[in-house]
Amino acid sequence: MRVPAFLSPALLAACLLAASPAAPAADADPYASRYVPAAAPPTLFAGATVLDGIGARLNGHDVLVENGRITAIGRDLPRRPGVRVVEAGGAWLTPGLIDVHTHLGTFPQPYEHGSHAFADVTETSRSQTPDVWIEYAVRAGDPAFLHALAAGVTTLQVLPGSSSVIAGRGVVLKPVPAATVADMKFPGAPQGLKLACGSNPSLSGNGRPGFPDSRMGVIGELRATLAKARARMRAGGRDPAPDLAQDTLALALRGELPVHVHCYRADDIATVLAVADEFGLPIAAVHHATEAYKIAGLLREHGTCAAVWSDWWGFKREAEDGIRENAAFVDAAGGCAILHSDIPVLGNLLNLEAAKAAAAGRRAGLDIPPERAIRWITSNAAQALGLGDRIGRIARGYGADLVLWSGDPLSVRSRPRLVMIDGVVQVEDGARPLADFELGRAVMGQGR
Repeated sequence: MRVPAFLSPALLAACLLAASPAAPAADADPYASRYVPAAAPPTLFAGATVLDGIGARLNGHDVLVENGRITAIGRDLPRRPGVRVVEAGGAWLTPGLIDVHTHLGTFPQPYEHGSHAFADVTETSRSQTPDVWIEYAVRAGDPAFLHALAAGVTTLQVLPGSSSVIAGRGVVLKPVPAATVADMKFPGAPQGLKLACGSNPSLSGNGRPGFPDSRMGVIGELRATLAKARARMRAGGRDPAPDLAQDTLALALRGELPVHVHCYRADDIATVLAVADEFGLPIAAVHHATEAYKIAGLLREHGTCAAVWSDWWGFKREAEDGIRENAAFVDAAGGCAILHSDIPVLGNLLNLEAAKAAAAGRRAGLDIPPERAIRWITSNAAQALGLGDRIGRIARGYGADLVLWSGDPLSVRSRPRLVMIDGVVQVEDGARPLADFELGRAVMGQGR
């Protein structure tokens, strides 16, 4: 069959998949969320400086929350009986912060770098584990969840580690007090699929048979795996026993699982995007991406976000050319920039990560006011999680995940005065929920 010249490899792959019977896949999420927000009265934030999460700053505005959603935004909204009024003059109101890359609940703290003896972040018995789900390993009682909540984080993604080429599915959570991960799962949020390139997957095998030990080996294995998954989808049907790994890959190829790729160097990122084009695989975000600034246009063309740190560099060979202006340059090129944590301490400082990245951009001559930079930890992050139509902005009909700050959220002098998830106040004036492990035990011999 002759292929018209105007068909790109990605478009051709998409057409072939659409024209072929898709193999029936296992239930995308048989372990349903049990999260149910508590009842809460309507709340009116009055007179706040509102950063709406998509680039606007609204001075002296009111925001009304009812039944877990934002229902009105404007000046001098009526103060109806039964509505709690939060006087917010001088305070700033933003969407709840969103952290797209955490390992909370799977790494103990304090974490000794290099020691995985007590960690459940990665399954390392195989070079590829698309069948594993990180939620099986998440300990809901990790105090880091509630520390992030107190810092204004209202949604976060827990991802598997990066030792495997294809590491498995992530999970999107609300950091609320809970006994099990099901009680924290964001209802209806798509799971993510974690991939990795570069030195982490190429070195993690330590010479074991069947594990790639070079960059070309990592990419060769990724292409072979995607080719097999695509062939299975085109053939239609499947074996009587479901193949959980292949079902995961089929969901990703159909665009039903946002794909998140651990990748640092510009050349590695470009190679992964080329493989994605070959197989019609959408890439939601490249994580860490210390050299994203070198290929900001390429990322923009693919609709792929760059989830980065503000100033990490040089801690490994792949990160040796990282710059502080990374996020700002991606943003200036019209791309989707995101600040992420990866470690708990940064998850407690996500607003300051965005502040540092914005300051670096301003020093380079870019105009980055707070209303622009806040997108890097709100609406852009929501887009990467496939939740851009539900959270990440202050707009009518959106979920009422909100943070009221004492001042400019990108200032070291500001703190969260109030943190709300689905219209329910979780943190207010320094009072936050405590994890079981923060409560301590009575000392024996000191009475009863």
